[in-house]
Amino acid sequence: MSRLRNFVITTLIGGFLVLLPLAIFILTIKLLLGLVVGLLAPLTNLIINEFDLPIPDFLVSLIAFTIIIILCFIIGLAVKTQIGRRSFRHVEKTYLLRLPLYGVIKETVQQFTGAKKMPFSDVVLVDVFGNGTRMTGFITDEHDSGNITVFVPTGPNPTNGFIFHVRENQIERLDQDVKTDDALRTIIGVGVGSAKIMKY
Repeated sequence: MSRLRNFVITTLIGGFLVLLPLAIFILTIKLLLGLVVGLLAPLTNLIINEFDLPIPDFLVSLIAFTIIIILCFIIGLAVKTQIGRRSFRHVEKTYLLRLPLYGVIKETVQQFTGAKKMPFSDVVLVDVFGNGTRMTGFITDEHDSGNITVFVPTGPNPTNGFIFHVRENQIERLDQDVKTDDALRTIIGVGVGSAKIMKY
């Protein structure tokens, strides 16, 4: 009975996790369509009143969807240029990041879309003091200046540790074969099993 219950619960959770991103995507598109349709409402009302041309709802939605696609393309094209990218960063830093929750939403979207890596996803060996002694660490942030923030846990409790801001040449990025779990096991085991990490 317990096994059946676990099977049902895990299956439901699995289905929910599959549907959740799709539901969020559909709701976002619906919200954007509603916003553009609302902005188009004065124009459609003017056409109906002045020229007595009834516009079907599906046509208005199609126009709104087309406008969204064109707008996304234009913005994407703009931020591909150096001037556009700098301008957007300036606007974002000056205005957008001051809006409540904007920063959190941006981080979440970047991580979901893969535009930004999840923290602790990259395992590195970091030479903090420049003397050849390397520590196991995790990249938690990368900066425009080229500096990198690394969290170096202490064993056997990996929730404690040190935060270092280092240059790129102070870290050794490990191969993707070295997973976060592998590195954490060596920290919890106070170094036991480090051969996989130290072979690089």
